[in-house]
Amino acid sequence: MTMVLDLTEIHAETLADVGGKAANLGELTKAGLPVPPGRVLTTQAYRRIAHGLETSGDDLAARARRHLLEAPVPPDVRDAIVAAYASLGDDVPVAVRSSATAEDLPFASFAGQQDTFLNVVGEQAVVEAVRRCWASLWTDRAVAYRESNGIDHASVSLAVVLQVMVDASVAGVMFTANPVTGRRREIVIDASPGLGEAVVSGAVNPDRFVVFDGRILERRAGDKRVAVRPLPAGGTERVETAVSGLCLTDGQVRELAALGARVEEHYGAPQDTEWALDRDGRFLLTQARPITTLYPLPEPKGPGLRVYFSLNVVQGVMGPLTPMGLAAFRLITAGVAALFGHGPADPRDGAPFVTVSGERLWFDITPAVRSRPGRVLLPRLMTLGEARTATVMERLFEDPRLARVPVSSRGFLRGFGRFAGRVRLPARVLTALVSPRRALASTARIGEQIDRRLRVPASATPAQRLDHAAWVLAGTFPRILSIMPTVITGYALFALASRLSGVPVNEMGDVLRSVPHNPTTEMDLALWDLATRIEPEPFRELPVAELARRYREGRLPPAAQRGVAAFLDAYGHRGIAEIDLGVPRWSEEPDHILGALANYLRMDDGDRAPSALFARGEREARAAVARVAARAGRRATVVRWALGRTRAYAGLRELPKFQLVKTLAAVRRSLLVVGEHLVGLGVLDAPEDVYFLDLREARAALGGGDLRPLVAARRETYERERRRRHVPRVLLSDGTEPEALAAPAADGALTGTAASPGEVTGPARVVLDPVGAHLEPGEILICPSTDPGWTPLFLTAGGLVMEMGGAMSHGAVVAREYGIPAVVGVPDATHRISTGQLITVNGAAGTVTVPS
Repeated sequence: MTMVLDLTEIHAETLADVGGKAANLGELTKAGLPVPPGRVLTTQAYRRIAHGLETSGDDLAARARRHLLEAPVPPDVRDAIVAAYASLGDDVPVAVRSSATAEDLPFASFAGQQDTFLNVVGEQAVVEAVRRCWASLWTDRAVAYRESNGIDHASVSLAVVLQVMVDASVAGVMFTANPVTGRRREIVIDASPGLGEAVVSGAVNPDRFVVFDGRILERRAGDKRVAVRPLPAGGTERVETAVSGLCLTDGQVRELAALGARVEEHYGAPQDTEWALDRDGRFLLTQARPITTLYPLPEPKGPGLRVYFSLNVVQGVMGPLTPMGLAAFRLITAGVAALFGHGPADPRDGAPFVTVSGERLWFDITPAVRSRPGRVLLPRLMTLGEARTATVMERLFEDPRLARVPVSSRGFLRGFGRFAGRVRLPARVLTALVSPRRALASTARIGEQIDRRLRVPASATPAQRLDHAAWVLAGTFPRILSIMPTVITGYALFALASRLSGVPVNEMGDVLRSVPHNPTTEMDLALWDLATRIEPEPFRELPVAELARRYREGRLPPAAQRGVAAFLDAYGHRGIAEIDLGVPRWSEEPDHILGALANYLRMDDGDRAPSALFARGEREARAAVARVAARAGRRATVVRWALGRTRAYAGLRELPKFQLVKTLAAVRRSLLVVGEHLVGLGVLDAPEDVYFLDLREARAALGGGDLRPLVAARRETYERERRRRHVPRVLLSDGTEPEALAAPAADGALTGTAASPGEVTGPARVVLDPVGAHLEPGEILICPSTDPGWTPLFLTAGGLVMEMGGAMSHGAVVAREYGIPAVVGVPDATHRISTGQLITVNGAAGTVTVPS
């Protein structure tokens, strides 16, 4: 490999030799786009000077920088740098720019992680700038960024670009998709006089232009008080400026936007570019890289603008699902669609409204958004489970592109009629109204039926197990939905009691405290009860990993060993991100439960024991029922009856999820046997790899073959998606995130949805992952969202703040039952609140404040 290449010799396939920045500049040059001339010192030079560099251990970044700044530059490397510089002209000013092999990638931009030196003049100055670029591969920020993106330090090298400086009158950045709202083809341009460094570094408030299809949608003048200018002898200076008006004309803005569109067309994906306008009025591109923060678009399910709703977000699972987990939900949704008479020809394809993007599940709800019944039902349903999404929906109804389409309600009523008949809705509602005993017995029978369906004979062949899995997944959830008429009856009577008494629903939260028949509450109370009966010493003395090792080896003290085993026998099918059958259950990885037991044993306040809290909640609920009934006057008897039914059935809201997760866990166990068989055939490396196939692929694999490369590629995609920091709750097919269009709350107030009444002031504890998390009694839990795997933390929490969810989301329900104030749907709560910060949570007003 030569040590120096011209930009005209470089393309995307040379990334390993020239790094991401240079590869993109070469691509732009070969595409005929305007790029300043330049040469690239390849990674061969870096590897020469970095020979012997240890890429692990303590103080890695500092040691590596010291090595690269102090090691002598080999004479041939120095000669190559000098020759490359001389080939660009006599003492020509150049930009010396780092170009790492892990940079400007589709999933990680590394923007600003390595250094660039502008207006470098003279061969000695160029050599020193190159050396400093090499060292910048090992800045603390670059090391941390690689680690956060799972990139091995030893695999990374650095090339250096020597590029002729543009004598820029104006420069800046251009995104070919809106990086805030996500809207594709909406070009956003920031511009300021002088070099683009002022814009890129954030030193200036630039002019902003937004362009869509050649139309300038927005012009906003910045103050442009600072400009970066080149110095005659090399280097740059920041100078105060007083530029009024806009620094680009409308014609220049359109010309630049057209250039951006050409760049995107070349790459086939939205790009983040840097550009400069030279003194002759020519636009030149100095960089292009993918916009890595955009959420990938779901596959269109129909013509025109589509609206997608995230199942992951509403379920509190922000991470991706495994391929088998996605396949399971396709079958589940196919079974649900069949209830309405719209099932697909092959259930493995999933319901017509289901699509996948970013390894997450999305529902195409466009027909509902554009129909009259949908516009009535969607906000009401969302208010119960995802209040922030309800607000987004109401704004979408105002979008003329999503105007209501007149359709006959006959089809909707026909589908609902099929659904009502198949889940026996009228009969179950009537039973719930007349006899709680019979209604609850009916839900118990549904559970028994599901348990029978889940049994697989030990002698079943792998093919039979795959057939059984498909049958169970497509057919069980419709049975689970048969529980919902009873639940809906309870909440309908809650609303009726509100109307008859005149007490607003948001003032009746105490009625729902400590409701019976909630499997998640029963689980948490069972875990607490276990904590009161086991030998405490090892849980107070040993780390969780050691407790887990001893449990697996059967070496915990007798009561603890038996108690944990019994708990996992009843609840071991649960886990973190449990809606994905591809992830381990507590029965497989009991560390989380053992850690929760250790936390419980640290509690010494008997008044905060869950059993005491539950009993107190029951008393407060009875008092609340009496207060509401008293307000009803002559209707008191009816109100008391209605709220009695509400309390009898409200806890069942968690039962469908409980049964679904039990179903997924049973299928997971059965598929593991299939995975073991495929390992024996040489198709897979490990039994767990079966979860990175779908059911069709697993069936085909029974005939042999080698799916290890496919599994490895999917694991890489899965791990990359796990690092995604933001997942929209609603997404349009043009990439727009409707929630991003909303104005922020005034004065930075943290507001959300009232979820559990009461007010508490205490220190915040930000928790992003419940595994191994510790919450001191009284601390306020700040988290993205929750599923049942989080709820053991609730027992010691003084309050709860969630970024996601609505008044009927899982976290809100459990918070109410435990009597802790909760606010949900608080945007960016985990970023705007810091651990240890004293905050006040008002669960009735839906506010989070920082006391003065």
